[in-house]
Amino acid sequence: MTMKIRYLLPCVFTLTAVLAGWQAFAQEPAASVPTTQESSKAIRLVLVGDSTVCNYPDKSPNRGWGQFIEEKFADKSVTVINRAASGRSTKSFISEGRWKKALADKPDIVLIQFGHNDSHATTRPEATDPEKDYKENLRKYIDESRAIGAMPILVTPMVRRIFDEHGKIIEPEGPRGLDVYASSMKAVGSEKNVPVIDLYSMSKALAEKIGPEASLELANKKGDSTHFNEKGARAMAGLVMQELPSAAPQLKPLLKAQ
Repeated sequence: MTMKIRYLLPCVFTLTAVLAGWQAFAQEPAASVPTTQESSKAIRLVLVGDSTVCNYPDKSPNRGWGQFIEEKFADKSVTVINRAASGRSTKSFISEGRWKKALADKPDIVLIQFGHNDSHATTRPEATDPEKDYKENLRKYIDESRAIGAMPILVTPMVRRIFDEHGKIIEPEGPRGLDVYASSMKAVGSEKNVPVIDLYSMSKALAEKIGPEASLELANKKGDSTHFNEKGARAMAGLVMQELPSAAPQLKPLLKAQ
């Protein structure tokens, strides 16, 4: 009997130590669980496009809609990087190395709006054919975005605010109208299964609703039917933000309450 007790004692002491350790662990405060904001992944939203999208200096009368996107988010985990540049087309943005820089920003989402400078006269170096290199360039933006794990979203170019005598937006005859480029962009979006924010249609509806006189109040200067002051750029940003949460549902919970 004495021998049996001797062999059992180490087991008893071991069990006692385990129970004591468990009791001490149970009395320690639980590790804090990260909040949703702490654990949420930072999102980098990169914008590429032309003068209607880009940032401008404070003293400039010009404004692009890209300047007013980040303020729409309540969550600071969203960072907007605006790489858009005045005068650029799908072609020149690539040839100048600007697209490479945008990819180097390691975006999670890329908003792509081109068309105004693509539609310039064919003698201009930035011009593209809406059915040929314009589409090919858009496919390049899409494929290379996806190759780095980013989500591409196409944004059709907004209208030039040129009206007929009935207050309707008009486009030049032939293949150089922005409506043609918007249609080509939507076709590529459908082909590549990419979300498209149809800013062309939305801006056309807005311009025709408010009419020629009120549309003048959106311009950066008298006689400019393409570019925007702050009021006009904010109007375009508002239209983009109407559709962005549907195009990228992961952004919806991060927006400010309306």
